[in-house]
Amino acid sequence: MDKVKKTEQQWREQLNDAQYHVTREAGTERPYTGDYQVTPGHGIYHCICCDAPLFENEHKFESHCGWPSFDRPLADAAVEEHHDTSHGMRRIEVTCRRCDAHLGHVFPDGPHDTTGLRYCINSVALDYHPAE
Repeated sequence: MDKVKKTEQQWREQLNDAQYHVTREAGTERPYTGDYQVTPGHGIYHCICCDAPLFENEHKFESHCGWPSFDRPLADAAVEEHHDTSHGMRRIEVTCRRCDAHLGHVFPDGPHDTTGLRYCINSVALDYHPAE
């Protein structure tokens, strides 16, 4: 998959203020303000910046943390993980492998009957494509 590279101005023209802040400035949306609740059905969540497929709806779960949560990415090649020590915390940041958009963080407190991971992802970084 080829990397998507754009200037800051190109990203600002493509994204709204909230999307830009989260994906290009590693911001975080306020909890419980996102658009994607756990719903039945098949579909794929894509990166809002480059349209790369990132997460499947069937791997989404209700974590009661205020952000969409998934137990795994669509494929290992969909996202990258980086150590993040910002804000005095030690976390693992999750970014889109194709365009380096900040998506959220991954934590080891997910469902134990699956991966045990919780990919806590900002909803403004995602675009849902329901299966046809």
